[in-house]
Amino acid sequence: MRTAYRTCPLCEAACGLELTVDEDRVVSARGDREHVFSHGFVCPKGASFGQLSDDPDRLRRPLVNGVEVGWEEAFRAVREGLRPLLDRYGSQALALYLGNPNAHTMSGGLYVPPLIRALGSRNVYSASTVDQMPKHVSCGYLFGNPNIIPVPDLDRTDFLLVLGANPWESNGSLATAADFPGRLKALLARGGRFVVVDPRRTRTAAAASDYIPIFPGTDALLLFAIVHTLFDEDLVDLGDVSGHVVGVDAVRALALDFPPALVSEMCGIPDDRIRSLARELAAAPTAAVYGRIGTCTVEFGTLTSWLVDVVNTLTGNLDRPGGVMFPLAAHTSGAARPGKGFRIGRWHSRVRGLPEVKGELPVATLADEIETPGDDQVRALITIAGNPVLSTPNSGRLDRALTGLDFMVSVDPYLNETTRHADVVLPPTDSVRKGHYDFAFLTLAVRNFAAYSPPVLPPEPGIPDECDILARLSLILSGQDDADPSVFHDHLLHQALTRVPDSAHALVTGAHPAERLLDVALRTGAYGDGFGTNPGGLSLQRLLDAPHGIDLGPLQPRLPEALRTPSGKVELCPPPLAAEAARLRESLSRDRADMVLIGRRHLRSNNSWMHNVPALMKGRARCTLQVNPADAIRLSLTDGESAQVTSRAGTLTATVEVTAAVMPGVASLPHGWGHDLPGTRLSVAATTPGVNSNILTDELAIDPLSGNSVLNGIPVEIKPTPAT
Repeated sequence: MRTAYRTCPLCEAACGLELTVDEDRVVSARGDREHVFSHGFVCPKGASFGQLSDDPDRLRRPLVNGVEVGWEEAFRAVREGLRPLLDRYGSQALALYLGNPNAHTMSGGLYVPPLIRALGSRNVYSASTVDQMPKHVSCGYLFGNPNIIPVPDLDRTDFLLVLGANPWESNGSLATAADFPGRLKALLARGGRFVVVDPRRTRTAAAASDYIPIFPGTDALLLFAIVHTLFDEDLVDLGDVSGHVVGVDAVRALALDFPPALVSEMCGIPDDRIRSLARELAAAPTAAVYGRIGTCTVEFGTLTSWLVDVVNTLTGNLDRPGGVMFPLAAHTSGAARPGKGFRIGRWHSRVRGLPEVKGELPVATLADEIETPGDDQVRALITIAGNPVLSTPNSGRLDRALTGLDFMVSVDPYLNETTRHADVVLPPTDSVRKGHYDFAFLTLAVRNFAAYSPPVLPPEPGIPDECDILARLSLILSGQDDADPSVFHDHLLHQALTRVPDSAHALVTGAHPAERLLDVALRTGAYGDGFGTNPGGLSLQRLLDAPHGIDLGPLQPRLPEALRTPSGKVELCPPPLAAEAARLRESLSRDRADMVLIGRRHLRSNNSWMHNVPALMKGRARCTLQVNPADAIRLSLTDGESAQVTSRAGTLTATVEVTAAVMPGVASLPHGWGHDLPGTRLSVAATTPGVNSNILTDELAIDPLSGNSVLNGIPVEIKPTPAT
């Protein structure tokens, strides 16, 4: 028996794990009490880490047309499947889909960007456009960089307003905060308050100082009414950032159209409560507004995400301790530099003309691109760590579209609902055999820290690392079919060292290509040793010598150097968002749907991940249709019986759960389920398959600025399942 330490890769919280290892198996996992960020916290997902690695359903060898083969044969099949299509139809005939787990791997951070360049296609899609793209777009317009996202300074705030987020279950998202619930408890213990606004009384709402129910999709109206009140009652005070903000008067003019009395009925919140909420935010010594997936996956997702930070700015809480602040990750430089600003629409999708955002197209139009004949029709698809058949809108249509592809290759450890369509499946090695550094989530941490986890177990002979797999794919796509992946690794290292003196090149350390790239990023980053010019600074070796991580201190003010706008200021009222405000004003005249559907999260899962882990599937059934008691009576629904749910996109049958946790007029069904399709190898998940909520989501309903799919507030008809 031995002990090993690593960062948990199963959600965004970046908790430290203490693993007990018996020869070549992880036999137990618990929270690392000495970890500088998580301090011993662990959720059920992290505690099951060993079971996930040992899952007998994980693929250990590649599949070609469903048959296990050797790796060279698998890559030959990829080459023979892709090259003729690329030669005949060009690079636009090939699409790439990236799933959420890419953000949880070093290969995703280091090797996916060059793979996209080798792809040479505009048809790049990801889970970001069913999840978080509105926040990227709003921050791009406000701050000039879509990846500069302010996070709530949880450990120092006095008042937190939570919109459409449930960190008691999710552990936080777009805000890396190990033990988010514990941090909220600490907020209350020091005399602070937090308020939750949500259509459902979640576990987070139940623990809050106050819970305010809101009709789905109306958060933008609420926030605009708060902005209106701040101006109307002379409560605006930008504080220390006042010299770094332009566009305040333009925001004031827009907010005139959204007085609390006007939006109150649509939101379902009394106008006096909206005004008091604005006063509380303005009066608190420090305050932060935090909005997450419930505010992103709606029709006005970008507008809502923008207004979150408009309120933070107008109350003086932007870039302020206790407000919302900009993390500074160890692998980033943080240096000030001129900015070109942000824009969308550098190209558009072929069929629906949807604009590119952040280098990708909305996944809501992927089925269009596969099904519609013509020049540049998508004929081949690469998926990496994704399951879009369960996670994207009108997924039944996408499931059918995948059968029409000429070729498909998937990098994935499972034969799941999506990869069952692949001609070739390339399974990466499991997490215990590769290093881990959170390139994505450390840029969102509520306290600056750095941690690296070396592989717990040695690589299995003959099985390539995930970086090798992506390198081989990149070489095939660029026409270097037979090149050794080391050629690609050396190329990436050479690129990383272009601004480093030649004398420092020999100082790079690391036992693996990804480690060497990380070493360069750390040494040249904000806290780096500069290859000796800053003794005591960070390097790969410093992190290897600190298995519990290195604390880099609380967040610090970073304006104006963090900005990349052309003006060098926070551009508070970008024209595209001002135009979107007019469309929001028009929405006030719409009739509300009789019933709308929202999703929900559970602590024991992360999207469709981990439904094949026995320990995480224990307990009562989770894939139920929650409805309010008043709606159950009105619609003749019975607890425990089934109901038929219909939207424009499709129909499904789900088990009813009657609960006062959801508002009247709202039903809730979790996402990530539907494990009953043939051709998969998910033996545990198949025993409790649930239903796929994305049968109901509509691929035609998107937030126009970000292309993000509307997954919450879907109009549905619900009735008892007809007798057979």
